[in-house]
Amino acid sequence: MDHKNSEHNIVHAEVTHWVRAANVFIAGLIFFAFAAGIWRGVTSVALGEAAWVQALMVTQILLASAIILLGSLVEGFGFGLSLGTRWPYTKNIVALLVRGDPEAAHRLVATTLGLIGVALVVLDPNAATATGLILIVATALFGMGTLYVLAGRAPAFVHGTHGFLAYGVLLSYLVGFFYPGIHFLTYIDANVALHAVLLAIFLGGMTTGQRGFGEPIGAFVKPERLSQWTVLVHIGAALLVVATLGWMMPTYPVAFYLAVLQTAVGFLLFHGVNLRPKAPGVMVVFHQAMVLAITLSIVTPWHI
Repeated sequence: MDHKNSEHNIVHAEVTHWVRAANVFIAGLIFFAFAAGIWRGVTSVALGEAAWVQALMVTQILLASAIILLGSLVEGFGFGLSLGTRWPYTKNIVALLVRGDPEAAHRLVATTLGLIGVALVVLDPNAATATGLILIVATALFGMGTLYVLAGRAPAFVHGTHGFLAYGVLLSYLVGFFYPGIHFLTYIDANVALHAVLLAIFLGGMTTGQRGFGEPIGAFVKPERLSQWTVLVHIGAALLVVATLGWMMPTYPVAFYLAVLQTAVGFLLFHGVNLRPKAPGVMVVFHQAMVLAITLSIVTPWHI
């Protein structure tokens, strides 16, 4: 990779109080991921390696959730190019992590997720663990591509696919843990609610990629440029999520009410992006946390 190009694309962002607070919360989630995994391994009725496979699956689910939130923190506070287009690491990545740069944390946690993914394949080689690892690798490669999207050197499709794959990683481990007898792709194919959610996730990533780094979308009644058309299609996908979950009521009541609330959150985020295009703020994190909660409420077997 061209070092000069990488340096040229670095965009420094400020570590604000909001960033520090969000970092503390996500660090707590990461700590909880390992604590919950250990607890699961110790208390599991399974024996030997089987118990620790369950433990690592719990950790993977929580780490995958943390990475998604870290990604929203990176976007919300303008850290997308804080390391330029250098990938996956820089010589000062640990120093940046200590400083509070969420992009550095995002990459290091992703590495941890990958290492645990490898451990799961070694301990329990099957379709579920192999699918999880393949999706981690694919997400990482498209993650590199998102840097070039932000730098204006790759299409928005790459950004949308990265978000789609990140949720694929989470879903692969959720399905592997809660429904071990069902293949990940079979479950996704049968779950109509997830089709609408994943479409909205993909188009949300497309919206971010299409507007470019630090660029507003602009208020509009009739779309006049591609970024505005992308927003319009994304709004349609969000309404499709609400309609799908409403049609399936009372199967996923929590997901439905969260999806309704999410439409208001999305409206606020749209205005936040136009007011502060380089760093829309904490609303991006909240928006992504809502998507995460909707996804979890659909897949976990105790949805009410």
